[in-house]
Amino acid sequence: MRGGETFNHPSTEVSRGDLRTLGSPDGPLTYLDTGGNGPAVVLLHGGFVDHRMWHAQIPALARTHRVIAPDARGHGASSVAKAPFRRADDVAALLKHLDTGPAVLVGLSMGGATAVDVALEHPPLVRALVVSGVGTSETEFHDPFVLRSLTEMGRALGAGDTAGWVEAFMRFTSGPHRTLAEVDPEVLRLLRDLASHTIAKHRDSEVSPDHHVVPVTDTWARAARIDVPVLAIVGGLDSDDNHAMADRLVRTVAHGRLVRVEDTAHYPSLERPEVFNAYVSDFLSTL
Repeated sequence: MRGGETFNHPSTEVSRGDLRTLGSPDGPLTYLDTGGNGPAVVLLHGGFVDHRMWHAQIPALARTHRVIAPDARGHGASSVAKAPFRRADDVAALLKHLDTGPAVLVGLSMGGATAVDVALEHPPLVRALVVSGVGTSETEFHDPFVLRSLTEMGRALGAGDTAGWVEAFMRFTSGPHRTLAEVDPEVLRLLRDLASHTIAKHRDSEVSPDHHVVPVTDTWARAARIDVPVLAIVGGLDSDDNHAMADRLVRTVAHGRLVRVEDTAHYPSLERPEVFNAYVSDFLSTL
């Protein structure tokens, strides 16, 4: 699948470059590739959404970099897993296929955890890391807000209540310190549309989003051996758990730094893209 596409959000038409597919024994993986000769930046989306969450980052970064934005297996246009797999291995396979490593990996939530996993499992492919709203893939949750939201998502999924699942998922957009009414409605619309698409994809296949995912283990201990630069970006209104994990990561790696995007929760790249992009661009300029 190739050809230029556009994505309208919230009021600006944004080029998405070429959408392509990488074949695998478990079905095709879809990714966006802006092309060009600049250094490679790989954008890894959060759980239950897809590469379109990066609509404000792709054109900004493409001015100076080759931007690659895959849909993780089971998300967006990529296939639903039929056999055990690791998300880090999918990213590594894509980078090797494109012959673009070492690359800067930029990931939010699930995507940030995957970025760290790639650095642990495939270090020659990684030049630097930017992670947002996460530490490693071995997440630890204690915040009552997070635990309630995850419990409600699980209950709704078990009951086949996809609408209820989406609404529980959307709570992470506001975070524990706001209501959804205080979030930009265009951000809510985008995330609700992407999450609805993802959960419908898994409902139709009767396979849960995390089915067949093989975890990378001992990540916190091994993170001390990550020697590439790491920038962690947190939303000022995100949960205490996500703040704690990001802080732990930058204290664990050899070269870590943490910054905050105020007045945002779990999706600073969507709520205040100009600030998020500036942090990423400044970081890239130091490499």
